[in-house]
Amino acid sequence: MTAPLIDIPYPFVLGNLLAAGQPDEATLRAARDAGYTTVVNLRTDGEPIGFDERAAVEKLGMRYLQIPVAGAAGVTEENARALWTVINDAAPRPVLVHCGTANRVGALVALASALDGADLEDAIIDGRRAGLLGLEPTVRSLIAARG
Repeated sequence: MTAPLIDIPYPFVLGNLLAAGQPDEATLRAARDAGYTTVVNLRTDGEPIGFDERAAVEKLGMRYLQIPVAGAAGVTEENARALWTVINDAAPRPVLVHCGTANRVGALVALASALDGADLEDAIIDGRRAGLLGLEPTVRSLIAARG
């Protein structure tokens, strides 16, 4: 299943994953109405969003998970594996994964793709399809260091 596109900042669709920037409460309702059952927030607790996202998601009957990714330091194999597990567990249902601009989403997708066996350039392409921008040098270094 391909994730349905909804009106959300910085949307990127990659399979059953919709990578995006920060949704508001109306966007979360639209996501639920479009068939999304899981929302993953990659923002840290220190990043204000203006509402209680967990409460809003759970009130809508969706599953809420947070994998805090604090910039480049949070782009780790552990976080990439955690995200990949959530996405694969939810398949074929669509999953909304967000940070501020989808850059961190793309970084974890690229790293997870490499952990799954993709070569460096294919992993970077997957990451870009999910929003990877400024964290690309970090991701390249992590993947290259794996050998």
